[in-house]
Amino acid sequence: MTKNNIKALSIQVNLNGLSFCILNRTTNTIEFLKHIAFEQQLTPYNTLNRLKEEMSSNTVFSNEFNSVIVIHQNELSTLIPKTLYNENHKADYLKFNAKILKTDFITHDEILINDSVNVYIPYVNINNYIFETFGEFTYKHSSTLLIDSILQKEGIKDKTIVYAQVNSSTIEVLVMDKGQLQLFNIFEYHSKEDFIYYILFVFEQLKLDVETVKVKLSGYIEKDDELYQMLYMYIRHVDIIDNDFNYTFSKAITDKNLHHQYLILNSF
Repeated sequence: MTKNNIKALSIQVNLNGLSFCILNRTTNTIEFLKHIAFEQQLTPYNTLNRLKEEMSSNTVFSNEFNSVIVIHQNELSTLIPKTLYNENHKADYLKFNAKILKTDFITHDEILINDSVNVYIPYVNINNYIFETFGEFTYKHSSTLLIDSILQKEGIKDKTIVYAQVNSSTIEVLVMDKGQLQLFNIFEYHSKEDFIYYILFVFEQLKLDVETVKVKLSGYIEKDDELYQMLYMYIRHVDIIDNDFNYTFSKAITDKNLHHQYLILNSF
């Protein structure tokens, strides 16, 4: 690798799909950005097979990378204030909102910006494959990136804002109040009725006003789809999150809806 061609690879893993992003750090250009949606939710084993297929069939992955990050996106996570966190009780924190097995490997990310710890279960088979392929790499939970990105980019707002990262079967919801994280949760949904129920549930629990509090959306949602329209029926102020990424984008990247890949674009 020449010093004029330093590249970073980010891989986002979900049982419903995969995303890939390559950043040329020398030119600060996103050179490759791709999402693969599965027709149905796969097992971790089959997800690994799809990852292997993609990485062996695409020559961009034969580049040399000076850093590789894997983003694990699942609902198997929970947020703990660092002052209350005890490393010996990881399973205890997680078992209240996720089904865990004695054999599960549990790890954590530290979120320095708000002094919290995100406890979660990564896809160990994916990590093993990435290590075998690239050697040393880093990994994080998707919600770590989401919380950190929104606190850094949006935390100075002097009002309450609800953020929702929309995935194919889950919603990651954050509530920010004057720069402070008030709530974070992950909800699984199977219909537009489920979707609006969980958003309105958050409004109800925190006594937020649907007439004044804004909802900002990232992920796989568009203004003309049924999820957005359902939200707009019940909440007055709904919008797509700003795409304020500090990169240039290669002409080869044709998807201009960058909010689709909000997480992976904030991973570098």
